[in-house]
Amino acid sequence: MKIEYAERVNRLPKYIFAAIEELKLQKKKEGIDMISLGIGDPDLSTPQLILDEIMKQVRDPANQNYPSSMGEPEFREAVKRWYNVRFHLDFDVDMEVTNLIGGKEGVANIARAFVNAGDIVMCPNPGYPVYENGGTKLSDGVPYRVPLLIENDFLPKFEDIDTKILKKAKMLYLNYPNNPTGAIASKVFLKTAAEYAEDYNFFIIYDNPYSEFTFGDYIAPSLLEIDPNHIEINSASKMFCMTGFRCGWAVGNAKIIEGIRKIKSQIDSGCPIFIQKAVIKGLNEYQSEKKPKIVKDNIDIYEKRRDILIQGLNKIGWKTDTPKATFYVWTRIPEDEPNSMDFVKKLINIGVILTPGIGFGEYGENYVRFALTQPTNKIKEALERIEKVLNK
Repeated sequence: MKIEYAERVNRLPKYIFAAIEELKLQKKKEGIDMISLGIGDPDLSTPQLILDEIMKQVRDPANQNYPSSMGEPEFREAVKRWYNVRFHLDFDVDMEVTNLIGGKEGVANIARAFVNAGDIVMCPNPGYPVYENGGTKLSDGVPYRVPLLIENDFLPKFEDIDTKILKKAKMLYLNYPNNPTGAIASKVFLKTAAEYAEDYNFFIIYDNPYSEFTFGDYIAPSLLEIDPNHIEINSASKMFCMTGFRCGWAVGNAKIIEGIRKIKSQIDSGCPIFIQKAVIKGLNEYQSEKKPKIVKDNIDIYEKRRDILIQGLNKIGWKTDTPKATFYVWTRIPEDEPNSMDFVKKLINIGVILTPGIGFGEYGENYVRFALTQPTNKIKEALERIEKVLNK
């Protein structure tokens, strides 16, 4: 029997992180203590009040049945309330709010709902790989890589995009605060993006899971504050350190929400009811656009880690800027290193794991991403190991 992958699967790139995982396991077998600053997965615990609510809700037989793929009514009401408190926006819960099994599936399923074979989808590069692969390519679309360059503060420069591309594009993925660069976008930039979308008739998927992962007095905006005709994705994953619970939401344009619901009704049965109810508990902690204590306490820890890492890198001669958001630090590799993958392999040899920039696309080459997902003592130890490599 000859078994062959579908062409859309063959179009997917090789998974660059597989080689990193193999090296990591090899070094572990050699007895090297690994310090992982590569994976974007919060290491801090889910807030206790949410955990307590999960335990309470999971025991209720009414919460053990199939959920609705669009989300329970009370969940959608809580998301509506959160957007009203946080961004001063109002939505129709029946038509403009839907549940997601984490933001990732929403990012992919929007493409399945709207992208036809050959349609162009504009994907930021470097960017979250799901935009180009799980979303665009697995929907038989054609990704157009929009460069995010340091000279433009890692924001798309729309005037540099060929007008033929803009006219043909079906949609654009945008993500600020940004993974992997940590860059932020102003409302002025978001207005420009919305104007281009209006002029060239494409819609924007604003992926906003780091909206609450901001430092100092910076408060991240929503694209929908500028133009409600697009769609925004968010989730409990980063906000409440709930990556493993898989609970998110999409809000915005009713036609786009309807498309997501049509796809989801065919392939999933939604996020468990008891998890939705626990997330409601967390969302209801918001009384204003400012972070509640259950969020701020964790952000303060990540901010301290960020400062230790940035100060340490600059002290050993690795010039690195301080991001205002996300738990990532994006920085150029030292000048004498050939490429990001080889540099990451070199650090794995001493037990420090980073993510190579090339893993986020061609414009990520010569960069690496640190994830602030280790306690301060481990970050300091990683800095000591890195210093030895740089000095050598």
